[in-house]
Amino acid sequence: MSHISGDIFTIRPGQLSLADLRVLYAKPYRIELDGLAFAGIERARQTVEDIISEGRTVYGINTGFGLLASTSISDDQLEDLQTNLVLSHSAGVGGDTKDNVVRLIYALKISSLSQGRSGIRLSTIKAFLDFINAGLIACIPEKGSVGASGDLAPLAHMTAALMGEGFVKYKGAKIPAGQALTQAGLSPLTLSAKEGLAFLNGTQVSTAFALAGLYGAEDVFAAAVVAGAMSIDALMGSAAPFDARIHAARGQPGQIAVAPKYLELLTGSEILTDHKDCDKVQDPYSLRCQPQVMGACLDIINNAARTLHIEANAVTDNPLIFEGGDVISGGNFHAEPVAFAADILALAICEIAAISERRLATLIDPHTSGLPAFLVKDSGVNSGFMIAQVTAAALVSENKSLAHPASVDSLPTSANQEDHVSMATYAARRLGQMTENSANVIAVELLAAAQGLDVRAPKKTSKTLQKTLKLIRSKAAHYDKDRVFAPDIVGVAQLVRAGAFSGYVRDILPSGRVD
Repeated sequence: MSHISGDIFTIRPGQLSLADLRVLYAKPYRIELDGLAFAGIERARQTVEDIISEGRTVYGINTGFGLLASTSISDDQLEDLQTNLVLSHSAGVGGDTKDNVVRLIYALKISSLSQGRSGIRLSTIKAFLDFINAGLIACIPEKGSVGASGDLAPLAHMTAALMGEGFVKYKGAKIPAGQALTQAGLSPLTLSAKEGLAFLNGTQVSTAFALAGLYGAEDVFAAAVVAGAMSIDALMGSAAPFDARIHAARGQPGQIAVAPKYLELLTGSEILTDHKDCDKVQDPYSLRCQPQVMGACLDIINNAARTLHIEANAVTDNPLIFEGGDVISGGNFHAEPVAFAADILALAICEIAAISERRLATLIDPHTSGLPAFLVKDSGVNSGFMIAQVTAAALVSENKSLAHPASVDSLPTSANQEDHVSMATYAARRLGQMTENSANVIAVELLAAAQGLDVRAPKKTSKTLQKTLKLIRSKAAHYDKDRVFAPDIVGVAQLVRAGAFSGYVRDILPSGRVD
């Protein structure tokens, strides 16, 4: 694994863990490269130098690119070739990629370039590290990549910033990259043979967006488990469906892992004990089938995490350099694995919010909840949670459209040379919008369940859920009469996105486990 000590994040190429990357996603660190990687980097670079000195023609080193791969380039034009490649490919559009995602892109690219397969100079990697550690955040447009051959346009914008072209964020301001380099005491990078292609080829942008989506999905999942447990108590539901024997009989691992979390959250609840002998036969599916639904979502999250962990440690540029001087052109830049992982994550994110909204609908309906209509006194004069549920329904519906798989689409590029592409970058990027929507949906359920627990007083929920109730009340007071509702949703959604509920289930989440 890579190593974190104080404010230093040391990259051991090919050994990045999901947990370490999540830490880097959460806040900036000084990035260093493990010195054990140096020999492999220099060995691969020597292969590139030997090819040039021997006058051999090898794709990516002294040829054109894509449809122009058969065009030989003279030695005195190799630097121009790399420079022109970066500048011409800096064709992205849209808003700038968020700083925390850019930090992931940086780490993934350093890891990939440092595995001795890319032929890049050690001095170039060190210049990249200096750029990162000076606090320079490249302004990378979010749109413009089809996920093959690699994330060309966004990675070109990143590389251009190293060369003093384009824009960066530096000390809180967006300024020209050349100006920022001067202020930071750095010189623009001049790329040598193969280096521009090594920087531009690769799935690091798609993977970084997908990792951000994975971490968001984990936070949404955790908050939904807590919200679901609170709703069980607020609705005086049964704990029987969480009996371990039921889940062992089916054998699905996610279901088996998540079911006991509900029992842990509910243990000691006076409300649960008070009605255990009531004549209620069965709860609605949105309460009773939480282990089955959330367990299936957990399995999907784990499967996606497995793919993304591998991809985060992969070498995905082209061509690749191997021992014995072999330089082989392949297609590791094709981001189909990332696209598939993002698409299945979208399904989980969508369903987590969908079942949450159904519990919310049950909470506000006096016929199914036994609670005041729309969870407010004097309903009629007060509308209570009526429109908050409408907002949740709108977000769930939006997520359904966003969940349409991106990976089934492909549009040929580069004069049909790149005739099948992954669309992984969009597949991964849209997860951010989906997790934002789902965080808001679950925030409304948490507010509604908290309101229901207040109504059940003097009977108390479990001590664990009392702590959660107190946390929610730190952001939103009890809803005794109508007021502007939006700030309450915003405040609790911030808790969801900050991972305030993740501690209850961290041991079953991929970035929380120590494998």
